[in-house]
Amino acid sequence: MTKLSVNVNKIATLRNSRGGNTPDLLKVSADIERFGAQGITIHPRPDERHIRYNDARELKEIVTTEYNIEGNPIKKFMELVLAVKPTQVTLVPDAVDAITSNAGWDTITHKTFLSEVISKFKNNGIRTSIFVDPDLKMIEGAADTGADRIELYTESYAKAYSKGQKEHVKVFTQAAELAHELKLGINAGHDLSLDNIAFFKENIPHLAEVSIGHALISESLYMGLDNVINMYLNKLK
Repeated sequence: MTKLSVNVNKIATLRNSRGGNTPDLLKVSADIERFGAQGITIHPRPDERHIRYNDARELKEIVTTEYNIEGNPIKKFMELVLAVKPTQVTLVPDAVDAITSNAGWDTITHKTFLSEVISKFKNNGIRTSIFVDPDLKMIEGAADTGADRIELYTESYAKAYSKGQKEHVKVFTQAAELAHELKLGINAGHDLSLDNIAFFKENIPHLAEVSIGHALISESLYMGLDNVINMYLNKLK
């Protein structure tokens, strides 16, 4: 079964909008695990507009499943991850002012940089993953950096699926097959939803984990968090 890691950034965004502690990020994260999710994902950004760096430290004390921290490996982010030591760190090349992640790494151009960063994390017992487009050359480049996994950037799949262009998933199938041949674990995330997740799961071999936040939290407003978590788990079996 593919694991479901829930990105709780949107919970922090809602909390921060009022300046207090409602909703309680730690309680919601614990409840998400209690409802069956197998991981918690956060993506702190330098301006801390949603997840705060202190949230990352506090979550370490309560997450009992897999803990995944995503972000651009600037100095401040690396110091945080090395101090917290999550289960996994996912390297994402987003700009400081990015609303959300919008591109995968050029693993060839940035091979030396990524290799150095990954080496530091792996030496501290942290599993590493690189956010990449479903480009075969970029996946080969990811393997050359020493990363443990890749996270396939799935926005293009989600857009194509919504237009009925289901054949676009073949690009991701080929990417996953190559990654597996190169002994890379396969994660995926971005714009995956209850509408498109089952078809993606059916067509992506060796899919270890999906990270879902915006859609899952939005769907939960209508259907309830406990219910939505288990709807995803059923589709990922």
